[in-house]
Amino acid sequence: MDYTIDYIKNWLNANLNEERYEHSLGTAECAEQMAVKFGADKEKAYLAGLIHDCAKCLPKNETNEILKIINLEDGELENPKTHHAPVGAYLAKKEFNVTDSEILSSIRWHTIGKSDMTNFEKIIFIADKIESRTRPDEYANPIREALNNNGLDNALFVCYKNTIKSLAERELTICTSTIDLYNELLHKIQR
Repeated sequence: MDYTIDYIKNWLNANLNEERYEHSLGTAECAEQMAVKFGADKEKAYLAGLIHDCAKCLPKNETNEILKIINLEDGELENPKTHHAPVGAYLAKKEFNVTDSEILSSIRWHTIGKSDMTNFEKIIFIADKIESRTRPDEYANPIREALNNNGLDNALFVCYKNTIKSLAERELTICTSTIDLYNELLHKIQR
């Protein structure tokens, strides 16, 4: 690996706003703890959590230029709030020389998810939602409770249920892969 954690933290601190930088640190810490609990590589989880939002504060024109050269799922372009995930995976590879496919995939899918997510991808997805530095307890506690009582799939299901409800209430487009994953998780936890 060609990058160092100090280099990445300095880059993030310079390229993210203060709250997003704190969120990135919190996600890294949470992902590391979850990795230990669920048998994943804790160093990789820390790194993925740290850089998952590296593209969040990019100027819109830079984000749009990168979006033109990467593959997106149907409906992804319709919600600009999720663009930072595929752009972040691209940036992680280009800026930090990350070549680990598990890390890149977890960054790529941390907003909308995908069918058949690995436990590592689920860890990063959930850590993003429940880290304690910036996520309010009233939002994160139901997910934390599902995680502690019933594991990754149940916590992921709570995330998707809340996300779909919120998007529907705000009359925003819901990416088809988000709906597919919700249905997949519903069937899995009902078994």
